[in-house]
Amino acid sequence: MSRLVKVAIIGCGGIANGKHMPSLSKLKSVELVAFCDVLIERAEKAAIEYGIKNAKVYEDYRELLEDESIEVVHVLTPNDSHAEIAVAALDSGKHVMCEKPMAKTSEEARLMIEASKRSGKKLTIGYNNRFRPDSQYLHKVCERGDLGEVYFAKAHAIRRRAVPTWGVFLDEEKQGGGPLIDIGTHAIDLTLWMMNNYKPKTVMGSTYHKLGQKEDAANAWGPWDPEKFTVEDSAFGFITMENGATIVLEASWALNSLDIDEAKCSLSGTEGGADMKDGLRINGENFGKLYTTKVDLGAGGVAFYDGNSETDADLEARLWIDNILHDTEPVVRPEQAYVVTRIIEAIYESAKTGKAVSFDEQPIFVPNK
Repeated sequence: MSRLVKVAIIGCGGIANGKHMPSLSKLKSVELVAFCDVLIERAEKAAIEYGIKNAKVYEDYRELLEDESIEVVHVLTPNDSHAEIAVAALDSGKHVMCEKPMAKTSEEARLMIEASKRSGKKLTIGYNNRFRPDSQYLHKVCERGDLGEVYFAKAHAIRRRAVPTWGVFLDEEKQGGGPLIDIGTHAIDLTLWMMNNYKPKTVMGSTYHKLGQKEDAANAWGPWDPEKFTVEDSAFGFITMENGATIVLEASWALNSLDIDEAKCSLSGTEGGADMKDGLRINGENFGKLYTTKVDLGAGGVAFYDGNSETDADLEARLWIDNILHDTEPVVRPEQAYVVTRIIEAIYESAKTGKAVSFDEQPIFVPNK
């Protein structure tokens, strides 16, 4: 019988209830033993719904970290506390899964990596879109070299009207930004992962706060309060990599556009291309003719069954716990997530100054491939 991994949750809000706790609770190798939230009633509710009998509840994460029996901590708090809590958890001897984005700033992300190396504990970031069936398939295509050298890509994170109006999403101080750092981060992560390219050279960016100023606006989650909408409503970036490759990023919570895609990428290589805009499509040239192949990711015609009962969040959780049990490398390495954070930071910086950010002048920590 395999051993049980004792996991604690810090931050029992929306992402904990919508993603982490349901997926972890499905794993027979996991015991959810402790829950912490600044609103103690949320921690108590989570303990009742997902915890083991006599699961512990905390209001202060520092007290939770004193429990030496806890092996893994999931940090699911607002962005401004990711680094503080993750570093403390790593230094206390816990492995850490931190929700995306890694941190508000690249310096905070660097501190997290240093704590992981110092403690010898694993650190990963919650980029669950890597675990979708289309993402997994496309990554294998890229790894095999079917697309050749990918020299142009688009990172898509466009919503027409879907501004999150709960929690601290609209609070720049807590979150560090709006759709760029919230959903744009997923699109950048996917794109860099597919390209296996983590060496940006220059970044140019623009951010806009246009539609967020409107009152009684149409929105998937009801109208927002313009006074509390302190982050951008859309952001765009132009990223040049050291090898000459180019990435165009688009991110919005609110944009007058019918071209809507979220957490997707389009890739153009020397041997072929791919995109996720209408399912997963691979394109190229054979025998002097162009072809487009739409990949069937389903069960091949089995009625009432799509062939995949495991969600992307479930797969993310299972593989992460397997990393702990078998001492293997996480799918999402913290050094990769650091580069995503640095690019986001550079887009915000460029938007404020009107100038391109060059990493020749501001060297970037780059992961080993």
